[in-house]
Amino acid sequence: MSEIPAQAHQARERGETWHDSLWHSSPPGSIYDYIRVASFSIGPDGLIDQWSLRAEELFGLTAAQAVGRDPVDAFMPPELRDGGHRKVAEILDGEEWTGLIPFRIPGGNGAHGVAEIYVMPTRTETGRRAALCVVVDVRALRRIESDLAASQAIFGQSPFGFLLFGTDLTVQRANRRFATVFGGAAEEHRGRTVHDYLPPHEADRMADALRRVLETGESVNDLRITGATPRSREDRHWSINLYRVHDGTGSPIGIAGIGIDVTRRHLAAREAAGVRRNLALLNEAGHRIGNSLDLETTARELLDVTVPGFCDLAAVDLYQGLLLGDDDRPARPQGRRRELPAVPGQGSGRAPSAPLRRVAFASAVSDAPLSGPGAPVSVGETHRYPAGSSGALALRTARPRLVEGAGSDEIVQSTLVVPMLAHDTVIGLAQFSRTKGSEPFGERDRAVAVELAARAAVCIDNARLYRREHERALILQRSLLPPGDPEAAGLDIACRYLPGNAATEVGGDWFDVIELPGHRTALVVGDVMGRGLRAAVAMGELRTAVRTLALLDLEPAEVLSALDEVARGLGAPGGAQQASRAALHSRDADRSEVYLATCVYAVYDPVTRRCTIANAGHMPPVLSEPSEEGAPPRPGLLLEVPPGMPLGVGGEPFEEVEIDLPEGALLALYTDGLVESRDHPLEEGLSGLRDALADPARPLEEVCDHVLNTLETRHGEDDIALLMARVQGLPVDAVGDWQLPREARSVGRARELARAKLPAWGLEGLLDTTELLVSELVTNALRYGEGEIRLRLLLDRTLVCEVWDANLAQPRRRRARDTDEGGRGLQLVGLLSAGWGTRRTHRGKTVWFELPLPGAAAEPVNELSAEQLLGMYG
Repeated sequence: MSEIPAQAHQARERGETWHDSLWHSSPPGSIYDYIRVASFSIGPDGLIDQWSLRAEELFGLTAAQAVGRDPVDAFMPPELRDGGHRKVAEILDGEEWTGLIPFRIPGGNGAHGVAEIYVMPTRTETGRRAALCVVVDVRALRRIESDLAASQAIFGQSPFGFLLFGTDLTVQRANRRFATVFGGAAEEHRGRTVHDYLPPHEADRMADALRRVLETGESVNDLRITGATPRSREDRHWSINLYRVHDGTGSPIGIAGIGIDVTRRHLAAREAAGVRRNLALLNEAGHRIGNSLDLETTARELLDVTVPGFCDLAAVDLYQGLLLGDDDRPARPQGRRRELPAVPGQGSGRAPSAPLRRVAFASAVSDAPLSGPGAPVSVGETHRYPAGSSGALALRTARPRLVEGAGSDEIVQSTLVVPMLAHDTVIGLAQFSRTKGSEPFGERDRAVAVELAARAAVCIDNARLYRREHERALILQRSLLPPGDPEAAGLDIACRYLPGNAATEVGGDWFDVIELPGHRTALVVGDVMGRGLRAAVAMGELRTAVRTLALLDLEPAEVLSALDEVARGLGAPGGAQQASRAALHSRDADRSEVYLATCVYAVYDPVTRRCTIANAGHMPPVLSEPSEEGAPPRPGLLLEVPPGMPLGVGGEPFEEVEIDLPEGALLALYTDGLVESRDHPLEEGLSGLRDALADPARPLEEVCDHVLNTLETRHGEDDIALLMARVQGLPVDAVGDWQLPREARSVGRARELARAKLPAWGLEGLLDTTELLVSELVTNALRYGEGEIRLRLLLDRTLVCEVWDANLAQPRRRRARDTDEGGRGLQLVGLLSAGWGTRRTHRGKTVWFELPLPGAAAEPVNELSAEQLLGMYG
């Protein structure tokens, strides 16, 4: 009813009477818009005979769908219908009723609710009894109650001042916190304006902000207002937030304002104004100091920041041993918690400081001494601070010292002598001086000087550690790469390795060429993710593991699977199993380092000219095939090898593919540093590499140089490893391949084939040994193997003999007892050959031995002595 006088006043302004204004339509936003009251009527027959529009909205049924239906059957659950019919009968007999009734909406959508219904008996025109039902959705009432409770909590419990302004910009409501600050009860502030609380100029600013929020709907955040309160004459500072408030129909009804007292914050900001310059100086130091990994440059960067922004003169001295790369530095200072007093003119009884070198000096005063405060010392000169001097005491106690004046230097007013500490170890001394006319150093300046010196000291010590680690990593990395140009049967190989520039940490790139049995060759290129000494060490461990796994003559996919287990175990002290357990326990997993690497492993067989490749997240190999005569060169082809996951991820199998390589083709394996950089995307680098390999007929060394020059790899951002192999294959006349039936006479047949083949190769000197060893391997294949027997002799840099059968069981060399009639065949093979072994094949196994060629550089195999022969047979 409080709104009626306002409506009457508005009616008078329009020239209307108060009674006439009562019948005008009120603007939307009344309580009924929120409650959503609905109504319907029940006829004498107990069926719905009238259905309001609000009932359509509430129940979801039109009048055509509702009129004529039994309300009990239509809306009530089956278990409540008997009672519902009785209650309708009582109502039609003249009884009023109010209560909560659950209802469901017909139509099969499953909607339901609870309605509060007020039923009033009525009579029709003919005098028959009927009923009028007024329905309110209980859910809407509960929402209104909740909203009212929340509103009351905001106004009553908020720790901030809360005002609600009407559309006329007068206070409609204030909370208790606001009344506590400005006095009186909360109800007494109703009808006031901002001019009742603020000075005129601040009140105008506040009123403009209120009008802007009301007109545009855009909120205002952190409006700073200053004014006094009735209980205090001192100005207070508030942060005001304003936003427009709307009714249920979206029409604006006022502005809500929240005021936060920020007086303490304002005073703190004023007090911090003097510190901002120092903070800006420290911020600049964070950006400018440590950009170089050079010790002297870092010292000069410190002076560039402090002169003239912090002082007029400055100098930096570092221990001579630190600059020379010695690990022996002065011990950590003792007694850092106390500072020994200096007695002018007297020594301290201690030795002078260790040798230091002045590495930097800066001055902002034209007539200042060229060497800095104290005794004259030129940049680059090595010196010691005398015992008892402020410099020696600062170095010994690791505490800064403030020196008023500087002896004979009349221009210097005060000097801060600050030891440079990195990880609780003094590495040098920084001196900051202000000349006469400048403000003397204070305690706040002392703290800033200590922070600046500490930042520079950490950067200098990091540069020292980096230089030492970089040198060690380079030595380790170079020692692990293959020496010289590798050689392989049926392949012409060239390789390049380019480390990053001096400003880049050592990477984990590596390549390798491994000789396998049967004149096969394994080509490996890998890259450990990360940089530095750890990456180089991880690279060495993985390269060693690859060579070890290659000796087992596993398939490429099996090699990568085993290498993945090795990589997973690098970061855990207990190896791969410990790493697997650490993955189940987060604390252990956090302490375990993760080493990830990419690798491509390829095995080339010169007899079949077939290459088997497996990839673990590495760059795809590129194959360049020779063009037909007269045809233009074709760009290289990216081989479609399933990339797989990087080594160290674990849990994913690797796939391998077999590719037939034509004679004269060029196979290139490389690391990402060759084709990727910050300025060139990966696709562009891969396209450039393919174009650079378009002419594989050129000498291989020239092709390598052409690739490096074409791809602009001189950026030095990352290490580069490039391994290229031109396919040659073994000549047909260098291979002897025979199938032998599974019968006893095949042993003699094998001896005959070997005796006939070796003279054609000019290897008469190996006839006896080869015949004996071939006989032993074929005999073992007959005795312990299965299926047909295959004998193959290969001639390249050595003579290789291979015997194939279909049995998967691997032969095992054992020492025969004196009473055994057999078991000495493999002992003979081991004694008479340069090497022997066995490997699995897709259809069985292969047992092989290798003999050096007469006149080869390798040491000849010792002939079997009589004593050895007698020892074998007891």
